[in-house]
Amino acid sequence: MRYFIRSVKYFVQLMVILSLIIAVLIVAKIVPGDISKIFVNGYNSLWQIALLMAAFAAIYPRFGYIKREAVVPGSDEEVLPVLRRVMEAHGYVEEGSTLCFRKKAAGDRLTRLWEDKITVERCAVGFVLEGIGRDVTRLVNALRDRSA
Repeated sequence: MRYFIRSVKYFVQLMVILSLIIAVLIVAKIVPGDISKIFVNGYNSLWQIALLMAAFAAIYPRFGYIKREAVVPGSDEEVLPVLRRVMEAHGYVEEGSTLCFRKKAAGDRLTRLWEDKITVERCAVGFVLEGIGRDVTRLVNALRDRSA
């Protein structure tokens, strides 16, 4: 279900961005104001573009959200403060009593479509982080650097 929700959010985001680009082009008089003159296939192009964006949106969560292991040796008493410091340094706040973190800044949350949650699980050699790929990669590298 989470995959489907992420896909729908990404589809809406893509369509809003595309609509804004087209609107700016029309207002700047770079293209004519009539949709049938902007696109080769006229109004039929709209559903073709929407279908293409839906394909991108369906694929994106598969590659945009990852689960990665961070090797952080030590006991819970030693490594949990390191984890919390790294998360705080990258703009995350802990959510509840579990190891879930969300972005602190509203702007960051908006640009990530409120899919900014990083879940952390303790494993034998450190932590397993799950969330947006670019954020998880940054956090894993920061944890690796702090624990070395």
